[in-house]
Amino acid sequence: MAKLTETFSSKYFDAVNVLKGAKYEWVRVFVEGYTDVAFWRGVLDPYENDKLKFEISVPVREDLAKGKKVVMNFLPQAGKNLILCVDSDFDYLFGDYNEQSRKVNREPYLFQTYAYATENYVCYPPSLHGLCVKATKNDRIIFDFERFMAEYSRIIYPLFLWYAFSARKSAQKTITLNEFRNTVRLNFLDIRENGRYTLGWLQRQADKRIKILEGRLKNDEWTQEMEDFQRQVKKRGVTEENVFFFIQGHLLKDFVVLPVLETVCSKLREMTTQMIADSTRQGVSLKNELSNYNNSLCNIKEILEDNEAYKKCFLYEYLANDIYQYICRDFPLTQDNLDTRSELIGQPSHEKNRH
Repeated sequence: MAKLTETFSSKYFDAVNVLKGAKYEWVRVFVEGYTDVAFWRGVLDPYENDKLKFEISVPVREDLAKGKKVVMNFLPQAGKNLILCVDSDFDYLFGDYNEQSRKVNREPYLFQTYAYATENYVCYPPSLHGLCVKATKNDRIIFDFERFMAEYSRIIYPLFLWYAFSARKSAQKTITLNEFRNTVRLNFLDIRENGRYTLGWLQRQADKRIKILEGRLKNDEWTQEMEDFQRQVKKRGVTEENVFFFIQGHLLKDFVVLPVLETVCSKLREMTTQMIADSTRQGVSLKNELSNYNNSLCNIKEILEDNEAYKKCFLYEYLANDIYQYICRDFPLTQDNLDTRSELIGQPSHEKNRH
C-alpha cells in the first residue's frame, strides 16, 4: 500500500481537477507550518484569476509532522499542480554547496523566500513607521527605522559572516548559534538620538565577541575560505547594511525589531495622551477623549505579524519572478491575464537566474 506522502502528488491533484470538471486549474501548495499559510497566501493571491487557483496548507501526513524537511520530502511528487514553498534559511546563500542547498536553489517546483524566513519580510524597515501609525494613530516621525537597522547591520556584519560560514561548514569552532544570538539580540531600545546608545552597547558586545573569535582563529586556515565565502554572499545580495534579511527570522522579529517597535509606540502613545491632556477639554469631555483614543489603539505585535508592506524588497522581487516564470511556463493560458497585472504582481524589470 502506498504511503500517504506518496499518494499526494502533482499528478494526483491534476487528476482531481479532471474528475471534478474544474473550470480552473487548481494548484495545491505545501508550506512549512500554519503560520506560513497567510504569508504564502499574500504571495500567491495576486496570481489567481478565473483560470488559476491555489490552495495552501501544511503537508498532509499521518503523523502531523511539519517543517522544511517534511515539505522537501514531497519533492519527488512536486509538479505543476503541487508546488512547495519554504524558508530559505541559509540555502540561498550557500548556493550549490550541499545537497539541500542545491535542491532549494534548483528545483523548479520548490519556491524559497530568499530572505532567511518569512519573519524577515514582515520586519522590512521601510514599512515599520506605518505599523506604528496603525498601532498608535500617531503619524509623527520620531525614529528613523531604516537608518537604525542599517547601523544595526553594519555592527553585526562581521559576526554574521563568521556565523554563516561556520554553519556552512557544520562546525562549532568559530561561533555557535547561541553565541551569535546572544550577541546580536537587543531586547531593549534607548530611543534617544535614534538609538545611538543602544547601538553603542551592541558595538561593545560585538567587539568582545570578535576578540574571542580572533583568539580561536589564530593561524587558522579557514580565514581564506571565509574571505571567499564573503565574496560569494555579496554576489547574492548581502551587504553591510542589509544583514537583517539573512539572520534567523524569529531572532530578528522577537529580539530586535519588536522591542524597537514597542518602545517607539510607547513614546507615540505618550505624546498623543499628553497632547489630549494639554487641550482645553475638561472633566467628562476630557475623560471621553482619552477613552476614545485608548480604545483605538492596536497591539503592535499583532500588526507586525500581519504586515504585508514588504513587496518592494529586492529579495521579494526574486521570489515574485520565480512564481511568474512558473505560471508562464506551466499555465500559458493565464499569461495574457497576468501580463496586464504585472504592477500588482510585483514582477521585477529584470529576470533573475536562480541557478
